[in-house]
Amino acid sequence: MQSRISLITLGVADLPRARAFYQALGFRERPESQESVAFLQLDSGALLSLYGRAALAEDAGLPDDGGGFPRFSLAHNVASPAEVDALLSEAVAAGATLVKAGQQVFWGGYSGYFADPDGFLWEVAHNPFLDLTGVSA
Repeated sequence: MQSRISLITLGVADLPRARAFYQALGFRERPESQESVAFLQLDSGALLSLYGRAALAEDAGLPDDGGGFPRFSLAHNVASPAEVDALLSEAVAAGATLVKAGQQVFWGGYSGYFADPDGFLWEVAHNPFLDLTGVSA
């Protein structure tokens, strides 16, 4: 198996609201999108998919009670602490909830968190120790 992720799917409560939120952040919707699913192009080449939460749970054969889905966060790394603060502000302006303001963190970087309209956590971080030159941007 190759070590890559080509598609991340978020099970959302309100697909039109989720589409609007991510488009407000600058995500580009691909033409393969349909009424029931949105495919958003990431600059890395991977896709972010937005799909109804109940339909995603049904597809996976799990109840839509939240118990079958693991907790996780998505991350967006930037080049400076100022960019962390700017992106957090942009997300809040688009409808996100600020979970943790940008701040110095114990591991030596600077990060903060926002939650999208469905509560998915995004960390926005400046990690001065992480070399992202081999990662598509």
